[in-house]
Amino acid sequence: MNPIDSINTEWVTRESLAGKAAEHEMLYDITAVDETLKTKLKEHEGDFTLVYHFLSLKDGEFSRLKLPIADAQTQVPSLTSEFKNANWYEREVFDMFGLEFEGHPNLCRILMPEYWKGHPLLKTHPARATEMGQYQLSDDKQDWLQSVLQYKPKEEGGDYLYLNLGPQHPGTHGVLRLILKMEGEIIREIIPDIGYHHRGAEKMGERQTWHTYIPYTDRIDYLSGVMNNLAYLLSVEKLAGMEIPARAQTIRVMLCELFRIISHLVWYGTFVQDLGAMSPVFYMFTDRERAFKIIEGITGGRMHPSWFRIGGVAHDLPEGWREAVQEFLDYLPARLDEYDDLVMKNPILKARTQGIGAYNSEEAIEWGVTGPGLRATGFEFDLRKAKPYSGYENFVFDVPTAHRGDCYDRAVVRIEEMRQSLKIIKQCLDNMPSGAYKSDHPLAMPPPKDQTLIHIETLINHFVNTTWGPVMPAGEAFHAIEATKGTNAYYLQSDEGTHSYRTRIRTPSFPHMQMLPLLAVGTTISDLMAILGSMDFVLADLDR
Repeated sequence: MNPIDSINTEWVTRESLAGKAAEHEMLYDITAVDETLKTKLKEHEGDFTLVYHFLSLKDGEFSRLKLPIADAQTQVPSLTSEFKNANWYEREVFDMFGLEFEGHPNLCRILMPEYWKGHPLLKTHPARATEMGQYQLSDDKQDWLQSVLQYKPKEEGGDYLYLNLGPQHPGTHGVLRLILKMEGEIIREIIPDIGYHHRGAEKMGERQTWHTYIPYTDRIDYLSGVMNNLAYLLSVEKLAGMEIPARAQTIRVMLCELFRIISHLVWYGTFVQDLGAMSPVFYMFTDRERAFKIIEGITGGRMHPSWFRIGGVAHDLPEGWREAVQEFLDYLPARLDEYDDLVMKNPILKARTQGIGAYNSEEAIEWGVTGPGLRATGFEFDLRKAKPYSGYENFVFDVPTAHRGDCYDRAVVRIEEMRQSLKIIKQCLDNMPSGAYKSDHPLAMPPPKDQTLIHIETLINHFVNTTWGPVMPAGEAFHAIEATKGTNAYYLQSDEGTHSYRTRIRTPSFPHMQMLPLLAVGTTISDLMAILGSMDFVLADLDR
């Protein structure tokens, strides 16, 4: 494998898997790779490889276990007895690849509907709708599809009401269906039904070139903008063995922190709206618009600027960026103080959120919770501190924590994070390095135009990379960042081609939503609205 990926990797057998996995603190992700079309990178004779990533919260180090699978009929031991969050990850592998986990309590599809034929991430499965037959929907087929989608409760005693919350409901913040088993006003069971927003982002990553996939990443957590680019590009740049200039790194950090504020302002306003307050969302969206004007002035785009590039950023900072950023830094702190009085000190909001949806650090780790949801339990972990990237080690900022782990404390942490982001942006403003805004590595984005008219090697490199796309060395790379909703990571494999052989996107919303039944059972629907709002999930981030 590519030596640049420094993550400790160990091959295991079916018999040793559970024991080796139990040595780790947090199960971070499970995915698989269809090995059947590999030419340069194949490491065993089987058809599949199961890939497990684990996270140590003591030092921010990741580790990897790999399990070779002979074929789709091979039974794999389930890790659900060792890690609670393995449930959904194993269901996703079953759904996407058809691999079965022995001992799993409920092995069924999770992203695709039950009637779907085939497993989308197999190399034999079509990547585009134009490669599939014409879709037809007769009345009989529609009736059958509806019957398959209908929830069929278990036969049991008691007087229960089964209620669909969503998939069209403002409190679910998108197309999410929650099946509630109600006893009076109390939720006795809750089953999240996800996948309505699944767009095959990983499949698209395996058909696009390394460069043309960048705009697709913007749409994962569509509120975090360039942060999505960063997680992907750091993995690509690992594959290439690329050093990023200091100026490019600082520009990236500044824009990421602006988007952290933008995302948190959306969360802040909608969270309060979920609890019945109408005015704050309008104030906060107005503040968000001020940040978007900076993004627009620098990148030319807004929510999805797709502005980061392999090796740096698309172009240098424009004239006037300093004044625009300074104006925003002068403006927002007083507004956040005003919102403390308007929202966080409101006795109704406190009554609706304090003690609701609470969990402790141990439970958060069991379920794979990261970001503000983990820090709200008092556990101080932030990848920007624990495992700095993009120059974050050069910035002075605090990691906000709380202690109760409830809806209110998750809000406290995110609000303080906005203040810390302002502190980081101020340091970017005051200490912006000079120099190049992109790498001169031959696999980076196109070189400056004036150079292509002088050096024939540069012209050839420009021509090849823009017609075929860059060819990344054979190997694998994994990189995680501290995104707005938790840690976000990309795991990429290159078979020495112009596109990724395997693109895996690990998003924070997926494990967080899996934890919902733990938080909501025993509460009321009004409490459920507070819990959902405090989680700060995005359906595109959840389903991909």
